Amino acid sequence: MVKKLKFSSCGHMRSDLVKDLNFGKMKHCHTWVFHSFNGVLVIGPLLLLFLVAIGSGYFYNTYSFPEPIVHENENRTSNLSGKCNFFDGNWMPDESYPLYNASECPFAEQGFSCLANGREDKEYLKWRWKPRNCEIPRFDVHEILEKLRGKRIVFVGDSLSRTQWESMICILMTGVEDKKSVYEVKGRKITRQIRHLQVRFSSFNFTVEFYRSIFLVQPGAPPKRSPKRIKKALMLDKMDDISKEWIQSDILIFNTGHWWTPTKLFELGWYFQIDGKMKLGMTINGAFKQALATWKSWVEKKVNTDRTRVFFRTFEATHWRCA
Repeated sequence: MVKKLKFSSCGHMRSDLVKDLNFGKMKHCHTWVFHSFNGVLVIGPLLLLFLVAIGSGYFYNTYSFPEPIVHENENRTSNLSGKCNFFDGNWMPDESYPLYNASECPFAEQGFSCLANGREDKEYLKWRWKPRNCEIPRFDVHEILEKLRGKRIVFVGDSLSRTQWESMICILMTGVEDKKSVYEVKGRKITRQIRHLQVRFSSFNFTVEFYRSIFLVQPGAPPKRSPKRIKKALMLDKMDDISKEWIQSDILIFNTGHWWTPTKLFELGWYFQIDGKMKLGMTINGAFKQALATWKSWVEKKVNTDRTRVFFRTFEATHWRCA
């Protein structure tokens, strides 16, 4: 069972203040955290933690943040408290970054590559995240490739998941000698219109996949005789109809959040439905909470968490500024 739904504001955990979220104006800078249940850890905001989980062993279920990863060296002692908050830290300059060149990666979308679109400076790429009281191991691409042999990694969500999926592939490709051994299974180009993309690393026998599901729950036509302003019904009590395709995976990364706004919902005629009935008075906050409850229940019932590690993240931290 999930014990609490919490969020952090600019990196600091707060008590249960779900009512304070404002999806309409986006006044806050939040990270949502579902504490783990039945072996499932659900976290945000950085893909960085996914890399740590792969490179240093999976995070197991607890009712608090995972145990720290602390390195000792001649100039630095380990964290005396034995705790590490990965969200409390700073971006540090690091000349050894970036981990890959997006201009050289065939799976990086042209529109998201600053260098490919003419940007000349590169200093913005040379930053790494440094937690305040511990160290995060540097990404070892060869170690990760070996750990992923025979695995299936699945990203599910909106464009945030898609770009993370692209980045993951581009990072991993830096450790592959034969670049042609990495390919999209059906030869498809990356576009937002395609609901499923699957890249295979044939030399290591694993796939990294993306499924487009911007709400995670199921969209559909509204009931008959609904008000004309209702163009689409978002069924908060039903998972997306492609969810059955996500189950048999080893690592399953979800995101949703960027489309839960009035401009993406109400202004486009999207309204909420539960048990076949429209809920026209329901707030976006309430609907989002209901959708996450549906998602949680689906994971508990459908996903074998002895095999599959499940991650969840919401907003990209850089999209919003704190007041």
